[in-house]
Order: sequence, then C-alpha cells, then structure tokens
Amino acid sequence: MTKKATPALKDRPGYRVFDIADHLRDEDDVAAYLEVAAEAGDAEHFARALGNVARARSLSGLARSTGISRQGLQKALSERGNPSLATTMTVLNSLGLRMAIVAQSAPVRKKKPAAKPKSRSIG
Repeated sequence: MTKKATPALKDRPGYRVFDIADHLRDEDDVAAYLEVAAEAGDAEHFARALGNVARARSLSGLARSTGISRQGLQKALSERGNPSLATTMTVLNSLGLRMAIVAQSAPVRKKKPAAKPKSRSIG
C-alpha cells in the first residue's frame, strides 16, 4: 500500500507562508524589529533581519540609494551573507536609521583560559 504524499502547507488553500517583510509597515516596526535582532548578538541573524527590511522597503530602490547592486545587497543580507560594517551602515542610513551603542547592564567578559599546571620532575 502506497501512502499518498500530503501537499506542502503552502500549497493548501487558505494558507499563506509567513513573510515578516509583509508586516514591517512603518519605521517604528522596522526599528523595533532590528533592535530585537541586534540584541540577539548574532551577526548572521542581524544580516538576515536587515535583508527582510530591505525586501519590505524595495530592494531595487535601496540598491539605487546605496549605490550597491541589487544582487550585492541580496548576497550580503542573506542568511549566509556577511555584510561589512560599511555596507550595514550604508543600508541603515539609506533606510533612515542609525546604529546606537549602549552599555550592557552586565558586561559579558570572556574567561581567561586556566593556566596549565607546571609539571614537576622528580630528581
């Protein structure tokens, strides 16, 4: 007996694939979304979020205003992208946003590696 494959959720009537770009309606939405993405502390996550904002605001228009090709923006702001700080700041500026640096309530400090115990030779 062969099982019939169930259609993908996106192919079912009445269902739509969720796209955050459809819900970023104004600058307050965009700023809040990017702020949460930045707080996660993951550069890939932030780049992807910035890419979602770019799609919501017209990637072609953003390419014209930044002087970065549409393909270049797509690549840099994709899940696997790694935009430079210059690209990130150029895109933010073009979107009417800026980056702000704030102190963490409890600084994250890297632990120093434990010193290796010195071996003693028995004479």
